[in-house]
Amino acid sequence: MTQNFSQDEIDECKDTFCLFDRKGDSCCAAEQVGDVLRALNLNPTLDTIKKVCGGKDKHCRITFEQFMPMYGDADRSKDQGTLDDYLEGLKVFDKENNGEISSAELRHVLTNLGERLSEDEVEACLAGFEDASGNVCYEEWLKHVMKPPQYD
Repeated sequence: MTQNFSQDEIDECKDTFCLFDRKGDSCCAAEQVGDVLRALNLNPTLDTIKKVCGGKDKHCRITFEQFMPMYGDADRSKDQGTLDDYLEGLKVFDKENNGEISSAELRHVLTNLGERLSEDEVEACLAGFEDASGNVCYEEWLKHVMKPPQYD
């Protein structure tokens, strides 16, 4: 189960996994696997999450022992994009090559393409990044979005 991980990695995974145990049975729901992976600083796509879960029912309960191979598979997955990958994709929308894109276009992309976000998620995601002319400095925005979560 954990032969490829250091004891520190296992302990971090266990601590994080336990935060998602809402019933006190040392398990989490299969539908929370993506959230646990993201809390462990991975950036899995929905397809990656489906693959590592192996088609389990979303209400199925997962033990930590079942989770660790999922974590390993997601950690090795090539589906995770890098900052440079996303920057390259957004340059298509940078018509003036000035590092900015229209917030309206970015909203359209985020709500209509790929893993779609809701309007509320887009609002939260773009908060503080739109300038007075309705543009977003996409490199600064991406660095913020891709930054690992900070817990107090």
